[in-house]
Amino acid sequence: MNDSNTPSKAVILLSGGLDSLTCLAVAKAKGYDCYAISFSYGQRHNAEIQAAINIAKIYGVKEHKIIPLDLKLIGGSALTDNDIAVPTAPQEGIPVTYVPARNTILLSIALGWAEVLEANKIVAGVNAVDYSGYPDCRPEYIEAFQKMANLATKSAVEGAPITIETPLIYLSKADIIRKGLTLGVDYSISVSCYQATAEGEACGQCDSCRLRKQGFELAGIADQTRYI
Repeated sequence: MNDSNTPSKAVILLSGGLDSLTCLAVAKAKGYDCYAISFSYGQRHNAEIQAAINIAKIYGVKEHKIIPLDLKLIGGSALTDNDIAVPTAPQEGIPVTYVPARNTILLSIALGWAEVLEANKIVAGVNAVDYSGYPDCRPEYIEAFQKMANLATKSAVEGAPITIETPLIYLSKADIIRKGLTLGVDYSISVSCYQATAEGEACGQCDSCRLRKQGFELAGIADQTRYI
């Protein structure tokens, strides 16, 4: 458990994308001892994992874990089922790029590691403003997960709860980019595309690319993303 003279330990969910990179920069700026966790969950490409590895090295995290999962076994998403195409136009309702229960699974594993580390923070880059409409990115979902974490963990029951921090949840993509730039973030090292090439080049057409491009345009910042 941290005392008042010890930096907070934080587990950062690091996907390799723009939002998670910004979260790591925010956590470092707050003086947290950062432990990064990434998930190879059967997504279409490995480029974002490579980006996460690179980001973790650049930011000098205390430790970086890459957790292997195989969500292809249940499928149900364009990101984990090659028979479902990644859409290149906006969709009505929750898009097929939603991965069933993904944030619940990833946050639960991060929670377990945080408890082992005696970390008192988990930092996640969920966003409820410029996002694809995923239900597990909403503030009420995070509030519910926080309540569950307080009930489910030995650390919380014994008086050392683990707080879920979502510093980007109410920011537009443009504001996220502006925030990152004030912290010296180089967004060219991140990969957001749902179907990036092995070299990390973005398609420029998927929902994630569209939101990223729009964010840079509205922020009035040159987009250094490498597109196909």
